[in-house]
This record gives sequence, C-alpha cells and structure tokens, in this order.
Amino acid sequence: MTFEFDARQRKTLTAVVDTFVASVPREDDPTGFWAVKGSDLMVDAAVEQYLLAHLPEEGLAGLAQLLDTAALVGLKNQPQAVREVILANLGGITPESGLAVASLCQLSTMIAYGLMDEEGRNPLWAGMGYPGPVSAPPATPKTITAIAPTAGETLTADAVVVGSGSGGGVAAAELARAGKKVIVVEGGSYRNEADFVQNELFAYQTLFLRGGFFPSSDGMIMLAAGGTVGGGSTVNWSNSLKTPEIVRKEWAGAGLDDALGPEFDEHLNAVFARLGCNEDVALQNEPHQRLSEGAAGLGYTYRKVDLNVSPDRFDPVRSAYSGMGDQTGAKQGTMRTYLQDASDAGARLLPNTRIATVTTVDAADGTRTTTGVEGVYTDPETGAQTPVRIEAPVVVVSAGSLETPALLLRSGIGGPAVGQSLRLHPATLVSGIYDEPQNPWYGPAMSGVMNEFADADSGYGFLVESVQHLPGLFNSVVPWLGGAAHKELTAQYGNRADWVVLVKDRGTGTVTIGPDGEAVHAYPFDDELDRKHFREGIVASIRMQEAAGARRIYVAGQRFEPWTRGEDLEAFIEQVNAIPIGPGGTPVFSAHQMCSAPLGADPATSVAKPSGELHDTRGVWIADASGMPTCSGVNPMITTMALARRTATNLLAAKA
Repeated sequence: MTFEFDARQRKTLTAVVDTFVASVPREDDPTGFWAVKGSDLMVDAAVEQYLLAHLPEEGLAGLAQLLDTAALVGLKNQPQAVREVILANLGGITPESGLAVASLCQLSTMIAYGLMDEEGRNPLWAGMGYPGPVSAPPATPKTITAIAPTAGETLTADAVVVGSGSGGGVAAAELARAGKKVIVVEGGSYRNEADFVQNELFAYQTLFLRGGFFPSSDGMIMLAAGGTVGGGSTVNWSNSLKTPEIVRKEWAGAGLDDALGPEFDEHLNAVFARLGCNEDVALQNEPHQRLSEGAAGLGYTYRKVDLNVSPDRFDPVRSAYSGMGDQTGAKQGTMRTYLQDASDAGARLLPNTRIATVTTVDAADGTRTTTGVEGVYTDPETGAQTPVRIEAPVVVVSAGSLETPALLLRSGIGGPAVGQSLRLHPATLVSGIYDEPQNPWYGPAMSGVMNEFADADSGYGFLVESVQHLPGLFNSVVPWLGGAAHKELTAQYGNRADWVVLVKDRGTGTVTIGPDGEAVHAYPFDDELDRKHFREGIVASIRMQEAAGARRIYVAGQRFEPWTRGEDLEAFIEQVNAIPIGPGGTPVFSAHQMCSAPLGADPATSVAKPSGELHDTRGVWIADASGMPTCSGVNPMITTMALARRTATNLLAAKA
C-alpha cells in the first residue's frame, strides 16, 4: 500500500515548514521578503511530495509519528517562538528525531529559496538582493544522432559504451574515429542549451543522478553526480586541472607504468586541447577576489585555473549558472566535444536507458568473454518501457563511480575489489558576509584555487575553491537560530563569499547492491587523517575569510551565532572544531566520486588490468573515474578524460 500523510499530519507539516521559512512582521519590508512564509510558496506541498518520493516506508512512518507528536502539543496553533521551542524539544528526544527535524529544516529552506515560478522569479529573491537568472537564449538544435529501440529488436555494435560523461564520451569518440561501430548508452535524457533553464531545483531533478543531492546509505555524506547526456561534464563547474605528479606516482606504483611518462602527458594534453582549456575566461569575481586576498594575507598559495570554456561564447552572467547546464554553449563538456566527435564519426546515442547487466559467456577453458549488454529504455514522454539488448564484443563501462560497480556486481564480473575503494573528496562550505556586495551570481563558478595544503601529509591534504552560487542549497545550510535570525542571514545573500573545502581522501567507502539490484553507497568518513584535513580546511577558510575582511563568518550547518568582527576568532574556531562531522553537525558533500573499480596489477585489489580491461572478463573495459587507482586530489574531469583516452588507446591496440 502506498504511504500517505493524513489531514492532521499535513497541517502539522505545513506548520513545521512555516516555522523554518517564517513570516516575520516588519514595518520596513519593501519587497515582502519578511512577510513571506513557506506555505505562501507551496513549499509544504513540495516537501511532502519530495518525502513521499524519496523516503522509504519505514522512514515515512517514523516521520508520521514525529508529526503526530507535534500535533498532540498543538504545534500548528502556536506562535512562531513557541513552535521553535517545540521543534527543538522534539529534535532532542533521540538522535533519529534530531536528524529528522534538521532534515525538514534543510529541505524546507532549500526548496523555498531555490524554487522558481514560470516567469523565472521567486518572491524571496528581491529581499536577498538576488536579481535571478536571465532569460533563456533561442532554441538550439540537437546535433548528436540519438536513437530509440524497437520492441524485440537486437542492436549490434563493435563496441557499446555505457555512460556518456567525462569517461564514456571520450572513449566513444576515440573508438568511433578509429572506424568502430559504436553505441553510447546513457541513463539520463538528452538535453542541450535550449533545455537548460537555470532553475536550481529543476536542474537537480532532470540533470542529476537520483534527482540531485542524495544521502549515502549511512547518512554520512550527500552525493551529487551527473545524470544526463554528458554526465558530470554537463553540470560541473569547468575547473580544468591536470593530474598532479604525486598522484601519477601512486598510479605507477599500482601497475600503471606509463602514468609518469610522456604517454600520459599526451593524453592530458590532447584532452586539454580538445576542450579548449584556457585561463583567459578565468574571471575573478568578488568571492574569488576575497579568496585570493585571504590567501595572500596568510601567505598561502592561490592561483587562477584553466576552464574548458570557449572565450568566443563566454558570458559572465550566464556562466554563473553553468552547473545547471550551460545555456551559452561556451562550456566544452563532452556533449559539445567528444560526443559530438563520436556522432560525427557514426556513433549512435541511446539515452534514457538503464543497463542492467553486461552479458557474458564462459568458454570451456574457464575464460569469460562479454557478448554485450541488456537493459531497459524508458520513453521520456510516456514512461513506456522497452527491453534493450545490444550485442557487442566490446563493452566499455563508464557509468560513473557510483554506478559502474553496481553494473559489474549485477553482472557477476569484476572480482573481489569491485566497489571496495570508493573515494569522494569530502567537502563542506565556509561562508563570509562582507560589507560590500559580492554578487556571487556573476562570473565563473570556479576560476581559482588555494592549494597551499594540497599535499600536506604524505600526498594527502585539502584544497579551498570558490563555488557556483546556489540560493536553495546554500541557504539551506545557513545556521538555524530561529525563523527571524535565519531570514536575517539569508537577506545577506548578495554579500556572501562561499568557499568549498575539498579533501583528498585516503580513506574509502563502498558501493554494493541492494535486493533490488540498485547501487548502495556507504562512506563512514572514519579515516583520522581525512577528518584532520577536513577540520584544518575549515579552519584555514575561516582564517582566510577574516583576513579578507569578512564581517561575519559561519560554517555550513552550525547551530550557534556566526562570528562577528571584533569577537574572539580563536574562541569561534574552538566552537567550530567541537561540531561533529556529518548528520546533525557539519554537513559533508561530494561531487567527485572515484576509484570504485580501479585499474591495477593485483586482481585482489583492482578490478581491471593496468590496460583497463577487466582481470576476469575479456572485452569489458573501464573508462571512467571509477578506474582511478587513487583519487585525483583535484577536480577530476581532466584526469578522468585522460584515463578514458588511455583505456581507449589500449583497447584499440589490443584489437588491432
């Protein structure tokens, strides 16, 4: 039976949402910002819809009990101050109730500040000083050859590439240009510039895996990955950093002998050239300038970075939204480069298709060889499903580090190391509020990096970078100190400089499959060196914000007042260091997933040979970030593409 909230629970949920997104009467309220509450924007209905779509029955039942308890004490009939006390008390009953209340707060505020009506507006934005996105450009025709299957049809190819992101797109182009008949299968839809509407919540739902940020199975970390044609390269922030020398040494130690040689340089340089990576478009907007100033004030290194953005199409206004899909065509992700090359060379794209298994056959001598893939195509208009079978002697698995291991596990191939070494570059946010407008919605999301501590301890450390402004996500991690206090801080949105701390992790997580065959991701974040670097990155960011002149500073999710200039910074840092890491404390995010099906010489610790072909199955090759023996330590797009080009080169040499 499908779960539903009853009428009383719905009314209580509305009261909860209106507590977190409160109406706060003020005489001076020219935009109506202070008067608007969550239910005025139908946030309560959106929260209910999200919960019903994403929470399991057990979780929904527990939440219903919490709402029933709130109803018993008359939450919906109480004034704001009393409702805040009730919710605080409910959150203190058990760790689970605390997490539920915190999650409802984050979900309510994220939807409230991130939603956009049909005219591209949100009644809260004017009070934040945020002008909102610009109108969409004229429609752009789709130029990649896409197909849809026919019931009962068996497709054939020389090679099928599962995934169209930074790995799959590159592999497909290299194989197609070599004359191979290629089919690229993508689980997400084919959308291009005409479909990107700069709507944060819509982008999560349509361009990201599982509808946007979703929690690991242990709740420790929120994951975000591309789920559309072009994969992560369609929604990432264009930072184009080459694989560090220290990482290449680690890979050579794992058996990739060419990782330190000119061959890998060639792969990196070829990718850089095809993507047109350049520093000319690395505009330093106000948050980047604050990061540069903060680093300089403390003697830390900071440098501009290359971006895969065409100067001819670069638009500093629209570029700020490129993580929701780039409307300008300036971003040279795989959709505009390698996938287009593949299509021009005869490859066909099959979107909206989930591959369930890699099919194989066992020979008398015990060797296993692939015969292709099987899956299901879902019509994006009708929802009708069609079984898909593709026969091919070569399968390139490039479904991303969150899905590649699940596909291998469902197929019974890959060996014992499948999914056992997931790395995530754990990240969090540190925000500074300045006296002057920072206009974070102008300019590239990332165009510089503070890398003083990149290799702080034996090759492990952290980076600090700027971010794309995201009013929903970033206002959801503003400290919750009551409805009025939260609105006071969100009203400072235009004066914020937000920086992300990104840890090069030594510890690992896992990818397994559940009873339904779907991927299950766990990441305990229990490696002490990683946790040390996480905290050190936060502290370094706090100190840089202070050095850059921030008036107020806070860390994502803290439950106490932001630091205000003139107060004791060391005392604030001590408070921050006492916050637990993870649920109920400092939230942890990941947009970089790697190493879950690594290449290497040892079949006990790696899934594929150094060449990229599976140890235990002929004809199956790994060509995405899952194949990294250790994490890239920097934004992984370029490293992923170079590794995929290397795999494709090895594949072609083996089949010659």
